[in-house]
Amino acid sequence: MAQNQSLSTQEVADILHVSKSTIYDLIRRGEIHSYKIGRKVRFTQDDVDAYIARSRHEHSTRPVQRVDTHSTLLTPKETDVPDLIISGQDVVLDILANYLQQEGVNAGRTYLSSFEGLLALYQEKIQAAACHLFDGEDCNASFVRSLMPGVPALLVNLSYRTQGFYVQKGNPKNIRGWQDLSRQDISVLNRRVGSSSRILLDVQLKKLGIPASELQGYDRIMSSHLTMAAAIAAGEADIAIGTERVSRQVENLDFIPLLEERFDLVMQKKAMNSEPIKKLLEILNTPAFRREAAHFSGNDYRDLGKIIMEV
Repeated sequence: MAQNQSLSTQEVADILHVSKSTIYDLIRRGEIHSYKIGRKVRFTQDDVDAYIARSRHEHSTRPVQRVDTHSTLLTPKETDVPDLIISGQDVVLDILANYLQQEGVNAGRTYLSSFEGLLALYQEKIQAAACHLFDGEDCNASFVRSLMPGVPALLVNLSYRTQGFYVQKGNPKNIRGWQDLSRQDISVLNRRVGSSSRILLDVQLKKLGIPASELQGYDRIMSSHLTMAAAIAAGEADIAIGTERVSRQVENLDFIPLLEERFDLVMQKKAMNSEPIKKLLEILNTPAFRREAAHFSGNDYRDLGKIIMEV
């Protein structure tokens, strides 16, 4: 089966050698990620690989606690507060949390955007925030300074990822770059306020002098890169901003690379001597973790675990 082909519930059930009802149970419990195209539930190969990777670690350790939140005000149960909560939406963070569990660290996960994650880290509601925000010149540092004023922090690299435009297969509108956003015949899909894709789009519109109100579809908000990619493939709009890796998981889609972004894990400097953070840094630099992270193609892990800077 092609790597970029979406998977049906039955195909995932066949891969995992379980029934379709078991797959629906896994979805309801949040144990396997999925997305919808219309009423149809679909999965990517990364979704299935991530579930398998998590399952390999969880058989001998307690499950990673998922901290459900839609804001920076995290409220884990007082009786079972994790030693360390990691925020961010990349599957590699799920694997990292499971490695921590295996090493005896009670790890929690929350799936905030980069912007919200930095605010939560500033409030000391979490201990590590994944960040990939571009200010027009550099990644992450200026946002850490602005959203965590006066708080010394370290940026530890996770990977480098390519951001660009999703367009329909064959690129029927002959879209080439940011300047095409000024065209009257172009429509876009957007993400919610605070998401990295939304911030990247806003930065480029400002540089080009294009009012957001003039961009057709600017207010049409999608829930994820996958839903945007699927909508572009279906011809619902001309452009959406997302990562190259997701573009490989949807049929009838092309990708126009525009920017290499640095994907960092941000932590408060004062926490670096805590046992959970020391264990996290140790795991990031192990060959075993690097091999497992590298399985998810489309990212460059050349600086994985390296302290990029202090801000």
